[in-house]
Amino acid sequence: MSFQSTVNLSLDSPTHAICVLGTEITLDISGCAPKNCESFTIRGSPRVLIHISSSVITGKADAVVWQPMTQPTEALVRMVSPSPDVDEDKVLISFYSPDKEVPTATAVLYLTGIEISLEADIYRDGQLDMPSDKQAKKRWVWGPNGWGAILLVNCNPAETEDLDDQSSDQEAPKDIQNLSQMTLTVEGPTSVFKNYMLILHTSKEEASKARVYLSQKGTTTCTYELVIGPGKPVHVLAPFENRGKETFYIEAIEFPSASFAGLISFSISLVEKSHDKSIPEMPLYKDTVMFRVAPYIFTPSTQMPLEVYLCREMQLQGFVDTVTRLSEKISVQVASVYEDPSRQGRWLQDEMAFCYTQAPHKTVSLILDTPRVSKLEDFPMKYSLSPGVGYLTYKTEDHGVASLDSIGNMIVSPPVKAQGKDYPLGRVLIGGSFYPSSEGRDMSKALRDFVCAQQVQAPVELFSDWLMTGHVDEFMCFVPVKDKNNDGKGFRLLMASPSACYELFEQKQKEGFGDVTLFEDVRAEQLLSNGREARTISQILADQNLRKQNDYVEKCISLNRTLLKKELGLMEKDIIAIPQLFCLELLTNVPSNQQTTKLFARPYFPDMLQMIVLDKNLGIPKPFGPQIKGTCCLEEKVCNLLEPLGLKCTFIDDFDCYLTNMGDSCACVIIHRVPFAFKWWKMVP
Repeated sequence: MSFQSTVNLSLDSPTHAICVLGTEITLDISGCAPKNCESFTIRGSPRVLIHISSSVITGKADAVVWQPMTQPTEALVRMVSPSPDVDEDKVLISFYSPDKEVPTATAVLYLTGIEISLEADIYRDGQLDMPSDKQAKKRWVWGPNGWGAILLVNCNPAETEDLDDQSSDQEAPKDIQNLSQMTLTVEGPTSVFKNYMLILHTSKEEASKARVYLSQKGTTTCTYELVIGPGKPVHVLAPFENRGKETFYIEAIEFPSASFAGLISFSISLVEKSHDKSIPEMPLYKDTVMFRVAPYIFTPSTQMPLEVYLCREMQLQGFVDTVTRLSEKISVQVASVYEDPSRQGRWLQDEMAFCYTQAPHKTVSLILDTPRVSKLEDFPMKYSLSPGVGYLTYKTEDHGVASLDSIGNMIVSPPVKAQGKDYPLGRVLIGGSFYPSSEGRDMSKALRDFVCAQQVQAPVELFSDWLMTGHVDEFMCFVPVKDKNNDGKGFRLLMASPSACYELFEQKQKEGFGDVTLFEDVRAEQLLSNGREARTISQILADQNLRKQNDYVEKCISLNRTLLKKELGLMEKDIIAIPQLFCLELLTNVPSNQQTTKLFARPYFPDMLQMIVLDKNLGIPKPFGPQIKGTCCLEEKVCNLLEPLGLKCTFIDDFDCYLTNMGDSCACVIIHRVPFAFKWWKMVP
């Protein structure tokens, strides 16, 4: 039997061929036509579909087509369903000479139809579909009208610690039924498959990015075998009966990166066995399905909170109590995280963030951790997570305290439209130095490329190296608002503004409050340990060195403001200036051999931009500003800016939490938020 795509017919004896559903056989009709033949007829069995010239023959009893033999003629033959027995179906071609009513000769093609097909959820509707065009499965297309199957990365902390141990008897995930599925369907006469092998395979490189499991037959319990995975790109399947279906369960083990585009294909090949050692095996047919590994997606502060994770340390008690009360207002669960007291919670926001990954059948929340410590047992967050929340560790190059090479230097915007393009999942904002210098700091190329490789939240680089910690969340944040008549973006960008702070202080001085003191309620030892002193409004305004420093900071923020307006499609009405002062100092908490002469900006009073956004409730660092008629003028200004938008401001009274002995603002809380309703595969990167 032949699997040829082109079959040469014979008038002397019948020709036999096997036709795999979804493929076509080309019949060379002219090549076997007798001399002086001027026409022919062609007909087929009910399971046979014939295309010739502009005609389609469906296999019905009266479906016969007459054709003249005026030029070379070919016919395309397809099977519409498998044959129950060998040679059960056929095509008859009868040749006629001039003025003859009976055929001069007849060519017979006996067909055996079989089905060999890999299917997956390529239309992302929860169904294992068989497309009319088998070539469609080999491609992955973005967009609302796109197609292509999707794999999720296994981020289960209990199952990802020993990824290097990839033995074939590795235990399958406990929730294996939630993995992406791929089915192999084989139908046809049993005798056809005796001389052939079915092989599931992928490339060696792609096998290192995924695991494929198959249920083991003949066992009393439901167990699964790892059939494809790192170091094992090929699996020979056991013989099938005349009808068979196998379901494979697939998980990815790596997110897209600079060296991995995220595409993984699996193929099933029908290979003819060789009974002669001197003759190699012969591949006869291959069906392929392409998968894309789902990216991880960050959620902006404008998304509704699900859980709040924070460190319950006595040193942070005022902060913890206020955040807990804010969470209770919107019925959000608060989870405690074990923490080494010497680190004071800084690792939470600095090195990790909540994100999620999603396939049509499942959405998985996970922590993305860029650790500043190197041992897994040093990651207490892993053991505090709610069930079902994954954990991914991405090792960064720089573990320094003031590193830009961390999750703390990334935030994501709400969905925006800019320069004619939609970003339905927002854009990741990362900080850098903008130009090379011996003292400049940047996020590592590896981490930046890792973020870019996800494709769905196109990163924007901002200028943040002017800050001591270098993190973009020190001068900006997003808050949700409900615009009237739905004519706005649904959010506001808050940006730190030294000029707004000076304008406020100058106004209060003109009103006769120049002698009111900043930090009046802060203990002297707290101020001393932080390099601050209680000063009046007039003293601050008279400090020309501080003003020059803030003029520099204003320019840095203004540069970012211009970039954000362009890259996020913002207008002035979308941005709110929050009064905030900075001062320039030498880097702190770095080894002496890393110290430079360059000065970096640090909040002069607790940074109000480092607020905690819990829907409409904002937990804002208390600035300890000048008290005028019993009210902090900084707090009053912020309330006047935000509360008309439906936001509720709560100022967290815990000076130690923000400045003393920290060198930066508090980062001892992270928030698990609701994923976007928009499905990432429907966008076009």
